[in-house]
Amino acid sequence: MMYRLLFIFTLLLPALNAHSQDVASDMGYRLATGDVIYVRVYGEDDLTMRLTVPSDGTVRYAFVGDFQLAGKTIDQVEKEIMARLLGDYLVNPQVSVSIAEFRDFFIQGEVARTGGIPWQPGLTVRTAITLAGGLRERASRSKWFLVPEGGGEGDRRRVTEDDPVNPGDTLIIEQSFF
Repeated sequence: MMYRLLFIFTLLLPALNAHSQDVASDMGYRLATGDVIYVRVYGEDDLTMRLTVPSDGTVRYAFVGDFQLAGKTIDQVEKEIMARLLGDYLVNPQVSVSIAEFRDFFIQGEVARTGGIPWQPGLTVRTAITLAGGLRERASRSKWFLVPEGGGEGDRRRVTEDDPVNPGDTLIIEQSFF
């Protein structure tokens, strides 16, 4: 059953990526370390590139200079690049920014594969467990916890299979004793 779910999810993955920009815009997704964006300036191949948000959140972009990506939406980044290119370099820059890759969420505990896994819009605990290869034999069916990105042990909360998982979150699947 778990392999069927994984197969179905794999078939849906390209469709999810195609809508990532719309989803990111609609949900007010804020960029952070590990996100990868694709910047396209129409008619200017030299300015079209992929940028990964580094740990300090600042990137260098040709003819624009250094600017902060972390904490901004893709719409804000698009407008900033357009404004900085306008005038000195281009008369009417047409800029498009999209999410190429979302940052990872993390899963640990009683799953087949622990570690970082690329996040996708609409990700739930159930799907996260599937992406991690499923539950191990000794995994608890109810002791599942989520620590939000940037949170500590005090922010840990119990979750169910339908709860959302956000980028940077850590999902913990504990062991069952019986």
